[in-house]
Amino acid sequence: MPAPPPPRGRGAAGNPPNRFDRLHVELDVPEQDEDAPRQVKTEFLRDATRSALSRNGSPDIPFDYSLNPYRGCEHGCSYCYARPTHEYLGFSPGLDFETKIVVKHDAPRLLSAAFQKPSWTPQVVSVSGATDPYQPVERRLRLTRACLEVFLRHRNPVSIITKNALVTRDLDLLRELAALDLVHVRLSITSLRDDVIGAMEPRTSRPAARLRAVEALAAAGVPVAVHAAPLVPGLTDEELPAIYQAAASAGAHSAGFMVLRLPGAVGQLFPAWLRRHFPDRYDKVMGRLTEVRGGRLDEGRFHERFRLHGPWAEALRQVARGAARRHGLDRPLPPLATHHFRRLAKGQMDLF
Repeated sequence: MPAPPPPRGRGAAGNPPNRFDRLHVELDVPEQDEDAPRQVKTEFLRDATRSALSRNGSPDIPFDYSLNPYRGCEHGCSYCYARPTHEYLGFSPGLDFETKIVVKHDAPRLLSAAFQKPSWTPQVVSVSGATDPYQPVERRLRLTRACLEVFLRHRNPVSIITKNALVTRDLDLLRELAALDLVHVRLSITSLRDDVIGAMEPRTSRPAARLRAVEALAAAGVPVAVHAAPLVPGLTDEELPAIYQAAASAGAHSAGFMVLRLPGAVGQLFPAWLRRHFPDRYDKVMGRLTEVRGGRLDEGRFHERFRLHGPWAEALRQVARGAARRHGLDRPLPPLATHHFRRLAKGQMDLF
């Protein structure tokens, strides 16, 4: 019997076992029409963490601290490398990841407390080291916005990564941060095709909306880059020059790309998604993913995780370099400032 399709608006069709669980139970359910739409509501759970910042221990990542107001992500991207992190919470990296969102309600207060410590050295904090800070619930909870207010109040630099046009809601704060050289924004644009995005990233902003966000950010003086990330070989790689051209037309400062990685359970979830939505591309995509990782589906070792191997990878690098140079996107984002940083007086802290 074929597996049922994902619930409406979801990327995963079910919940694969948590790798830390010694026992996995599958319930017998009544047989149903495999084409019938299913719905699964999102649950929002409180995170009682005592720290807002996460320390990065990987030499492959160009920042030491990140901030994720939400654990899990309702965007439902089928390929998301953060899915395995939900297993540490006792959940599945499948549907649980996109329907059980753990919310750090105290993140703004905890972030300010971290900046107040004498031991804090002002440095760039990445907002979204894992999950998207502008996923749908942010429209209501406004935790990312509240954290940006903390960054501005303390004058600590911040780098934002998102694939949601909701980031433009906070243009007032981003404009103030940019005036002090305190912010970068990176928009992820994985494809310009609505059909691909609708299937692969079901609850994200569509490509045209993301490009409008790039345009709005650039017009407001906010340094903005576009990343074709993740690029799926055999499915979206042919769009790389067009993505760069669209980014330049929207006013992006720079552009880059990253080829899809499939860590942990994503190595099961994404191939299942691919076979369901693009069966004619399955062999080509999986073959190239294995090729660029030196014969493996994923490479988890430090200093090797993001390296690409083989002739296709070299051809892709040349295409990317040529397109970036042609469209004026082959320059880094301007450096962020740390000399504005300030700790607050006690009366100012009472605002939190």
